[in-house]
Amino acid sequence: MLSCAALMIVAAASARATDAAHGVDTEHLFGFTEGSDIGGPGETELESETTARLGKRGGRYRAADSALVLKLPLSDRFRIAPGVSFAAYDIGGVPGFGDREIMALAGAFLEARTRILVRDAAPFGLTLNTIVSANRVDATTGLGTRGLGAEVGLLIDREIVPGRVVAGLNLVYALGQSRLDGIDGLQRASGLEVSGAVAARFAPGLFLGIEARYARAYTGMALDGFAGDAVYLGPTFYKELTDTTWISLAWGTQVAGSEAGLGEDRDLSNFDRHQARLRIGTHF
Repeated sequence: MLSCAALMIVAAASARATDAAHGVDTEHLFGFTEGSDIGGPGETELESETTARLGKRGGRYRAADSALVLKLPLSDRFRIAPGVSFAAYDIGGVPGFGDREIMALAGAFLEARTRILVRDAAPFGLTLNTIVSANRVDATTGLGTRGLGAEVGLLIDREIVPGRVVAGLNLVYALGQSRLDGIDGLQRASGLEVSGAVAARFAPGLFLGIEARYARAYTGMALDGFAGDAVYLGPTFYKELTDTTWISLAWGTQVAGSEAGLGEDRDLSNFDRHQARLRIGTHF
C-alpha cells in the first residue's frame, strides 16, 4: 500500500503546475472514506449513492442499497442532508439465510455535519458526522423489519501535496435496534469502522486512489459482545464530469477477517466478500 501511495505521489507531481491552484473538494474523493468538506451556503447538492454487497460463505448473495440525498449547507460550518433509501436482494442457497428476491423502499434518514477544523487554516480538516435512520428492511437478510439506527463519525483529511495528493481517515461508531417481521424480540447491534485512503490527481478533475477499511461487528448497542471483523482493500476512482457534476467509484474485497466461534479466515456472516460503491452528484 505504501509503494502504491509513493507511485501516486510521483504521478501527481508530474501533473501540470496549474493543477496546484485548482481547489480540491475532498468529500467524495476516497470512495467509502469521506473527506471533511461540506460546501457552503447556496451550494445545494443532489446525490445518488448505490452500494453493492456480494458474496457470503456459500450460495448466491447479491444485495444493493441505494440512497437519494439532498445536501443543504446552512453555513460554512454546518450542513443537513435528508434522504430516502431503497434496497434489492437476490439470495439463494446461503447457509442461515432464507431465499428471497425483493426490491423495496428501505427507509429514510437525516444526516448532519459540523465542520470543526478547516483544512486550509489547520494541520488537517475535521468534521463531525451524525446520522439517524428509520429502516423497513434488514440490511443483511433482506427481511422486513421495523428498525432505528444511528451513526457518529469523525471525518479527517489532509493535503499531502496541495491540490494533488490527499489523504483521508474516518472513525465511525454505529448502533441500532430492530424487530424482524415474524420474529419476537428486539435485535440490537453495533459496530466500529476505521478507514483510510489516499487519492492522487492524474489529470484535471481525475483522482485515482487506494483505500483500506477495518470493521468490527458487535451484539448489543454498546459493543457488548464481539461478533466478527473484516479488512477490506481496494481501488478508488473520482472524476469531475462537468463543472457541476461528478462521479466516484470504489471497490473493496475482504482480504482478512474472523467470526466469533469459527476458525475461518473471513467473516462472511456479518460482512460481505466484496463491496462496491457508486456515487453520482450534482450541485446547483
